[in-house]
Amino acid sequence: MSVYDALKRVFGFDDFRPNQRGIVEALLGGRDVFAVMPTGGGKSLCYQLPAHMLDGLCVVVSPLISLMKDQVDAAKATGLSAEFLNSSQGAVERRRVQGLLENHQIDLLYVSPERFAMPGFIAVLKSLKMAFVAIDEAHCISEWGHDFRPDYLALSQISAHFPKVAIAAFTATATERVQRDIVEKLGLRSPHMVRASFDRPNLFYQVVLKENLNRQLLRFLRDHPNDSGIIYRTTRKSVEATAEFLQEQGIRALPYHAGLSDAERKLHQEQFNRDEVNVVVATIAFGMGIDKSNVRFVLHGDLPKNVEGYYQETGRAGRDGEPAHCGLYFSQGDAVKIRYFIDQIEEPHEQKIALEQLNHMVRLAKSNVCRRKSILAYFGEQYSLPDCGACDVCCGEVERIDATEDAQKIMSAIYRTGGKFGAVHIADIVAGADTQRIRQFHHDELKTYGAGRDRDKRYWRRMIDDLLMQGCIVQSDDQYPVLQLAEKGMEVLKGRKPFKMLRQKESVRTVTVDVGDYSVRLFNELRAERLRLAREQGVPPFVIFSDRTLREMARYFPTEESTLRMISGVGEAKAAQFGAAFLAVIGTYREAHLEEAEEMSVLQVPVEGPKKKKPKGATYLETLELARRGLSVEEMAAERNLVPGTIVAHIEKLMEQGERFDVDQFIDPKKRHEIEALFVRHTTDALSIVVEASQGRISYEEARLVRAFMAQDAF
Repeated sequence: MSVYDALKRVFGFDDFRPNQRGIVEALLGGRDVFAVMPTGGGKSLCYQLPAHMLDGLCVVVSPLISLMKDQVDAAKATGLSAEFLNSSQGAVERRRVQGLLENHQIDLLYVSPERFAMPGFIAVLKSLKMAFVAIDEAHCISEWGHDFRPDYLALSQISAHFPKVAIAAFTATATERVQRDIVEKLGLRSPHMVRASFDRPNLFYQVVLKENLNRQLLRFLRDHPNDSGIIYRTTRKSVEATAEFLQEQGIRALPYHAGLSDAERKLHQEQFNRDEVNVVVATIAFGMGIDKSNVRFVLHGDLPKNVEGYYQETGRAGRDGEPAHCGLYFSQGDAVKIRYFIDQIEEPHEQKIALEQLNHMVRLAKSNVCRRKSILAYFGEQYSLPDCGACDVCCGEVERIDATEDAQKIMSAIYRTGGKFGAVHIADIVAGADTQRIRQFHHDELKTYGAGRDRDKRYWRRMIDDLLMQGCIVQSDDQYPVLQLAEKGMEVLKGRKPFKMLRQKESVRTVTVDVGDYSVRLFNELRAERLRLAREQGVPPFVIFSDRTLREMARYFPTEESTLRMISGVGEAKAAQFGAAFLAVIGTYREAHLEEAEEMSVLQVPVEGPKKKKPKGATYLETLELARRGLSVEEMAAERNLVPGTIVAHIEKLMEQGERFDVDQFIDPKKRHEIEALFVRHTTDALSIVVEASQGRISYEEARLVRAFMAQDAF
């Protein structure tokens, strides 16, 4: 089987994303891999597809314990035998997984770096046939990375323990220096190298001057009432305060930080992943593992400590490839706070790295050029277009205004005070403040004193920030930094060059998702069905199908499994397990909205090759045969290895075709009468209304069955 055949069969995709095919083929050929791929670039497919095709165990090492269950659920949904081992499991569960492992019943195993370093675990792996080891978040092994973890250093022994096993190192963020460090520390042997573009075209970047953060966040969230998003804050206290404020304003928001118990963090993340809450407020330092594909925004309420962290955190938005918003609320005070903590670092080398990273982040926040261009430049990538069309600078949310005269006032104050004072004092001089320090040095006698009384000190501090950013003035690295003129600034001061600065316009655009024509109403019904199935299986909704896949269904209205399989993201295993349930929703909607459905393009069934197919309707007939044998819904689901919702969809479809069943075979008569009464009382055929009215006593499957029998009896 070719890699393309496997890609379509397993994942339902017709083609690879950039760089995926080369990585997959390298691993299939037993070659080491080093890959820098941005978040949302399809990294998991690069090791899941080879895991389907290779004989032997594939191990994924990841520090994101909170993500492992979702990753395993997603792998299982494609048909893999996948498990994980980490400290969150009890002894019984760990023994179960170890038993499967020793009996060669696992294709893909996720483990933490600490687990991989255990001698006993290494010994078990040496007794098995290993296909390859994939190391996720590989930048954690480098001290030059933004998230260095000492426990990762033990992974440098993998090549010694398994000299004939391929090693694949993946990271979303790595400068050239970090890349060299990773390859050297892991001992990768002539690896297939991939340095994908860091550009995420679907992300809109914006930097907003932070003034009243709570009010600014609330305004944004009011404009995005149904979107899922993450708000990052620096401290646990600010996380709690922001989450509490948003809850008081009616926003479904939860906190997430290291001060919460493991159970609380797990619950909050699950509620977010399962679309039960819209917003999670999280600490930047803690690093929240998010595999949710439909995050529509990431907001930073405080300045991140480094560009790598900022890039990785914003990368959690728009993993499905659809438009998403990345907003950074910035004030110079944030940088001062971070600098204070950097000054407390005792080890000089570590302090130097932290300061260098902070300075890069500040320059990015203050940049007066395309945000995307600045981010890519940090990672050594040149953006070729004149503007990106997807950041506040390029979209005209900010304007360049001539501020030569005001710049000269600041630089004149610096010049006349001999370059011996800091930003606060210089701003006070220009604003005409009456302070003891100004009187002490007789700076109220300077010609520049009070030259900017018509503006407040906040304006002059921002002017100083702009001058620093554009290299007109420099700031010393002393404990009490002072401002001094640069050569470029002298040119402006003497009137030989103009000075322009960026200012945000009053009206700021809101990013909207433009994904082409599709039935919004059908999309919402498909989302409801996905949520129902997700709750039934105990997995996040995106594990079943992504929003993009559902939108494509709502665009093409597939009517049978052969056309459903043409939808991107519908692989063989998912079509078998969930296809009937979604086709039933589409079919019901199509009948009720025939005119709308006919306006949409209908997929054509592709010409089949020599492979054998089940005859049309065979899967329904299998359910019919089991029903005639008197099996319940749950028994049929277990017999066919399907979810109960799919069996109910089969029964509903069979009844529409004229089949008759004894309703009491599938549902208790007392409960059936209760459900019928709720449908009549609420004069509705909407399942959600009846389920909610029952206050949890009735499931969606039960309501759907009764609705089908009521419809059949009406004719």
